Amino acid sequence: MSFFLNETIDFDRHNEESARVWKAYREGRPERVPVNVYGSIRVYIQNPELNTQHWTFRDIFENADTQMEAQVEYRKWQRFNVLCDQEMGMPRDGWPVAVDFQNSYDAAWFGCPIEYIEGQVPDTRPMLAERKEALYDLPEWVDESRGITPKVKEFYERMLYASGKKEYYGLPLLPPGGQPLEGTDGPLDLAYKLRGADRLLLDMLTDERYYHELMRYITENLIRRIKRMKEYRWGLRPDSPDKGHYKIDGYGFADDAVALISLKHYREFVYPYHKRFFDEFSTGVSAGIHLCGDASRHFRFIHDSLRVSSFDTGFPVDHGALRRQLGPDVNINGGPTIMEIKDGTPESIAARVKQICGSGVMEGGRFVMIAANNIAPLTPVENIKALYEATKLYGRY
Repeated sequence: MSFFLNETIDFDRHNEESARVWKAYREGRPERVPVNVYGSIRVYIQNPELNTQHWTFRDIFENADTQMEAQVEYRKWQRFNVLCDQEMGMPRDGWPVAVDFQNSYDAAWFGCPIEYIEGQVPDTRPMLAERKEALYDLPEWVDESRGITPKVKEFYERMLYASGKKEYYGLPLLPPGGQPLEGTDGPLDLAYKLRGADRLLLDMLTDERYYHELMRYITENLIRRIKRMKEYRWGLRPDSPDKGHYKIDGYGFADDAVALISLKHYREFVYPYHKRFFDEFSTGVSAGIHLCGDASRHFRFIHDSLRVSSFDTGFPVDHGALRRQLGPDVNINGGPTIMEIKDGTPESIAARVKQICGSGVMEGGRFVMIAANNIAPLTPVENIKALYEATKLYGRY
């Protein structure tokens, strides 16, 4: 097993096929299940065979130029070694870059200190864990002169400046689109990063007043931040296609913490806050949500109540049951678990793909095979290829 494909790929042929597969999928006449393989810069940083520069997360969190260079190296590796229905080979126009502080940005924006943990992605220290009443010492609006906001702006403006000027492998950097503070990993996720997961869940059950005060504070501040950061980008890029529009098609966010609670508690303690975000930012067209873990018990209610029509699943997921629960018109992104993709064999992965495709999840033609929404570092490319080839075999309509 290795991290480099040892075969010659006809990139033009591959890209033509992938474009045709996605076009048919979008038009409601799929020929086969598309395959998406998501990853993040950690796939590069935490693999010593790829990361010959010995970059750390501290390096890419502290220096915008290092972050851009690392992203280019990761994207180049991905485009030449990860087989799926994404464009492969050298890009036509240039290298896309984006401000990336992983899943630390929400809590770091609030002021939680970032901790660099050896062998792991960075995390933040919960600022309300020891003294919950510190919530009432905070200003009405988050002080954006502190926390990570100045650094996000610095990185974004540096990337804008570098676009069209810096070149890698003979191609320029492309200007970044948005930046992380225009979105969120979810209000409940942020609440447990501020308070600590165990303490937050106890608050939910034993101190409802405090819990709702915290969630209201988070929600109001996040909504305000998202709007302000969109306006910041529009000021720098007045030609932005979305300028002046806070509501968009395809709006969505993640809130992985809902996997910790029951549907009853979701409806009572989280749904009202989720609804605020969809009311503010979603047109209701093609809305989506990303939920890791076993959160599928919430999907039907979220679909009906928030008009969400696309779900990124985590694991464990019963794909067939999920299709029966949601109906044929809802987009489901799902697949084998990250452990299966990382530690399995091509044969076991193919068998799992066959099982998933035969579960009924393909009914309606709205299924995308993914590698459990984020591949793990040290995942062999042969296993990713097995996922792709098995889906091409068993995922035909």
